[in-house]
Amino acid sequence: MLAVKEELTVALLNALQTARSNGEIDFAEIPKFAVERPPHHSFGDYATNLAMMLGKQIKRNAIEVANIIVKHLKFDTGLVERVEVAGSGFINFYLRSGWLWDVVRQVVNEDERYGHCNIGMGEKVQVEFVSANPTGPLHLGHGRGGVLGDSISRLLEAVGFKVEREFYINDATMSAQMRKFGQSLEARYRELLGLPAQLPEDGYKGEYVIEMAKELLKECGDKYLHILEKDRIAKFIALSKEKMLKRQKDVLERFGIRMDNWVSEQWLYDEGRVKDAIDRLISSGYTYEHEGATWLRSTAFGDDKDRVLVRADGMPTYLAADVAYHIYKYERGFKKLINIWGPDHHGYVMRLKAALQALNYDVSKLHIIVYQIVRLFKDGELVPMGKREGEMITLEEVIKWVGVDATRFFLLMRSPDSPVDFDLTLAAKQSQENPVYYVQYAHARACSIFRQASIERHPALTIPKEQVDLSLLTHPSEQLLMREIADLPDVVMEAATHLEPHRLTSYAYQLATAFHSFYTSCRVLCDDEKLSSARLMLTNAARIAIRNVLSLMGISAPTQM
Repeated sequence: MLAVKEELTVALLNALQTARSNGEIDFAEIPKFAVERPPHHSFGDYATNLAMMLGKQIKRNAIEVANIIVKHLKFDTGLVERVEVAGSGFINFYLRSGWLWDVVRQVVNEDERYGHCNIGMGEKVQVEFVSANPTGPLHLGHGRGGVLGDSISRLLEAVGFKVEREFYINDATMSAQMRKFGQSLEARYRELLGLPAQLPEDGYKGEYVIEMAKELLKECGDKYLHILEKDRIAKFIALSKEKMLKRQKDVLERFGIRMDNWVSEQWLYDEGRVKDAIDRLISSGYTYEHEGATWLRSTAFGDDKDRVLVRADGMPTYLAADVAYHIYKYERGFKKLINIWGPDHHGYVMRLKAALQALNYDVSKLHIIVYQIVRLFKDGELVPMGKREGEMITLEEVIKWVGVDATRFFLLMRSPDSPVDFDLTLAAKQSQENPVYYVQYAHARACSIFRQASIERHPALTIPKEQVDLSLLTHPSEQLLMREIADLPDVVMEAATHLEPHRLTSYAYQLATAFHSFYTSCRVLCDDEKLSSARLMLTNAARIAIRNVLSLMGISAPTQM
């Protein structure tokens, strides 16, 4: 069964194409339009503003356009009973009686598969996310990138894509960050041995560096004092990377994130891939020399200025390594490449795409999501964060304070292009003020109804599901709950198609609200055995829908709270 809004949308698009082929409507492109539940049932089960949007675009009367569209609408499933054109040009769809009862049966039958589909047909998609420098613990910004990437991956898998999750390790030993981190660790190591030491300018001052130095001292004693300084710094760079990367991996696993691949920037250098990428760009004709440096003529592809590819001292820039990395991605044959980047990467989008276009790669396959900052609040006060100054609140600490579920939910609540204000005080609350608690409580409440029915040995439990009379579900709160449940396949489809997992949090909250209202208004375990069996099936459908949407966010569905 198609998602309802998807089925209506497909029918509308087909009708438009037929009307254009017949010469009844002429348009250059189909405008953005919505298929939504109207504010009142008298306007139908669903409505669309397509005719109004198209009429405005082609300067024709919306009602006239609507009537042309409706004339060509075809539905093969029998879902739509009738279609009407409203006075303003809205097209209203009235679905056949009993369609909501079919939804309840569908949910119970499909169970964990409800909301899923196979539009991806097993096509390979890569999602690269987090990709933090191994110079410090993961912070809440990395957490946002992590939960965005992981939820997008879950959504794409739910609609039939084969997804590979990847972490790009920014670990080139020649980078200034890696060198300063190694020098900072070496300085703390010397201090612990009672020797004079000085942190490098703009070095890493966090407590985690001291902790790492203590670990090193415990493991190896003073043996690193007896090697040449040059070799010692190189060793400390390698050790700091190894230890920090392990810590990052451990935290991600606790956060419910698993990576399929870990690709090292240093590996790209060691394999000659960075040099090869530079050579290919030079051969493309889109580079030039200026003041001893090699520049990419990225303005030829819409960038606001040309970018340095190789510095005057012969050192490649980050861009060169990024190009090599993306060439490696294209070589692996993914249908789509999705990058989740932090807020400090806005300027990198155009230059990377320019370089790939210079090499004739199809950049329409590459989708880059740049998410905005996370601001942390506690008791109404902004919590300052800064990695090098040691003031950072780590992702690990936030998880300890409020748990994995609340952390993930709060980081998903806003669109990636909007900042997130993370309220630690609210996230820690075990009350219905906390949105994730509110949603999880709806699932636990549904489970408690079945436990109570089992304890009471309620006769409704003995009625086979095929014989349950769902036509008894006529109360407004029952109808609303069924409509919310029916929306899940569309929500999943839209969130996956637009790469917008924040839609899941909004939907989960609406679904939980509908269930809490149903619970308050309708006694599930009542004296009417047939009505109880119908309400139990509806309760089970709600439980499944809540669990499934929480699962797509990587959030647990507790059975007791």
